[in-house]
Amino acid sequence: MTTTRRTFIAAAATAAAVSNAGAANAVNNYPKLVHHVFFWLKNPDSKEDLAKLLAGLRTLTKIETVRGAHFGVPASTEKRDVVDNSFSASEMLFFDDLAGQKAYQDHPVHKQFVADCSHLWQRVVVYDAIAA
Repeated sequence: MTTTRRTFIAAAATAAAVSNAGAANAVNNYPKLVHHVFFWLKNPDSKEDLAKLLAGLRTLTKIETVRGAHFGVPASTEKRDVVDNSFSASEMLFFDDLAGQKAYQDHPVHKQFVADCSHLWQRVVVYDAIAA
């Protein structure tokens, strides 16, 4: 079967359109509520305390209403006035709605995480955002 240049370009354009539509749908279908928490450890130089905190955070994915999760530490990105990398670890959880986030707050796994790990941090800052 011979492929002409015109057929190839048409096929490539179609593939690009489908790919871009899929990307747009992925963004539009993303869970609506983001729960982003930043932790500052009491002992910021302790790799053991950081490992305990990260392990505790990972238990939160067992909660049924959590739709996605990201756990991390400060990235070595460019130093700028608007960048705050003073935190020790962060958690970003995704929920479908406010009810899902409330169920997470009240869930025994979340309460156990706080009981097991709160002695590790000196400060916590929470940012909750809902899609507009």
